[in-house]
Amino acid sequence: MRVLRVLPIAVRMVAIAVAGIAATAAATAVLARWLQPWAAALVAAGIVAAIVATVIWRALVPMRALFRALAGTVASYRDGDFSFGITWDKASDLIELVDAHNALGTALREQRLALVQRELLLDTMVQNTPVAMVLVDAARRVVLGNLAARRMLGDGRRLEGRAFEDLLGTADPAVREAFARGGDGMFTVGDADDEDIYHLSRRRFRLNGRIHELVLLRQLTAELRRQEVQTWKKVIRVISHELNNSLAPIASLAHSSAELLRRGQTERLPEALATIEDRARHLEGFIRDYARFAKLPAPRTVPVPWRRFAGQLATQVGFTLDLQPEDGIGRFDAAQLEQALLNLLKNAHESGSPADAVRLSIRRTPEDWRIDVLDRGSGMNDAVLANALLPFYSTKRHGTGLGLALAREIAEAHGGRIALLNRQGGGLCVSMVLPA
Repeated sequence: MRVLRVLPIAVRMVAIAVAGIAATAAATAVLARWLQPWAAALVAAGIVAAIVATVIWRALVPMRALFRALAGTVASYRDGDFSFGITWDKASDLIELVDAHNALGTALREQRLALVQRELLLDTMVQNTPVAMVLVDAARRVVLGNLAARRMLGDGRRLEGRAFEDLLGTADPAVREAFARGGDGMFTVGDADDEDIYHLSRRRFRLNGRIHELVLLRQLTAELRRQEVQTWKKVIRVISHELNNSLAPIASLAHSSAELLRRGQTERLPEALATIEDRARHLEGFIRDYARFAKLPAPRTVPVPWRRFAGQLATQVGFTLDLQPEDGIGRFDAAQLEQALLNLLKNAHESGSPADAVRLSIRRTPEDWRIDVLDRGSGMNDAVLANALLPFYSTKRHGTGLGLALAREIAEAHGGRIALLNRQGGGLCVSMVLPA
């Protein structure tokens, strides 16, 4: 097909060549009357060559103009300008190339318009989101800052091009402290009467081959206030329930004891007083657990050999130890971590697991320590797994719902995390990760 399309041009060239040969022969015959035969032929050939060159040049000029136009539009496409097109009204097979080129320009123009519309929509969403967003390049200069970020870090002024460290230097001290700690976390801005709670999130990624950091500052005050109210309502219900369960029998037994004394029936008094003591001690332990959870101090981390720590723990609850490496040394608050692991190991024994199937695994990973408490009990269904780490959530009849919540609080206070998952073959794995 390509050969057939160029045939008209080739035919025209052959026709020009044949005409040139015929004209050369005729001119040679005419000039031979006045000049020598060789001179006549030379002059005739020159004249005909000039004529043929002129004819060919005039035939190729439109195509050269078309090729220049094609090159110009390609250069415009490369620069992102798709508004150009080519008009070619000459009857030739090049019209197909022109039409294809114009169709390409139309497709690129439509794609560019759609892309611009999507970018406009995305920019509108980013600028108007209540989450403060700041994009920082490898030189620690701000590439993008939305409206919320301008209000929080720049007094309403544009942030682009400014040094991020300079912005932090003029920010609230709580903001600077949150960034100095590194990683994600929550912080409070303001005083007790007027405070706002924020969550800081930082993510690094490559953009155009260079490292960038996306900083997100989300205000959680209203959401946390609602959750705080719900939590307090739940706390009041739980405490009221426990107090009633203990105080009602204590009051009843005290009244009964007084009546027995009045009647002189003292033989039943020891049993009543023992029950009162039992309920009072239960109530004392309940209040003590709540106080411990509410007043958990900041951990005092020191180097601790895992072998020695596990030996002390084994004197209080049974388990099988898997420690790798054997001479590993962690950095943590021994008293707090002991309390957390005691709760987890006791839960493992209470899960219905055989005592010899309760295992404590402590392993060193490249970046942290992983502590797993494993059992072969009944495990947890999806609903319990989703809520087990929440304070005051318990499936036990007399449980306070603080054991797993306290373990989570201790892990997060150390800069770690905790997770629960069911094991294949039955049982539960409570996995705690602590920084090395």
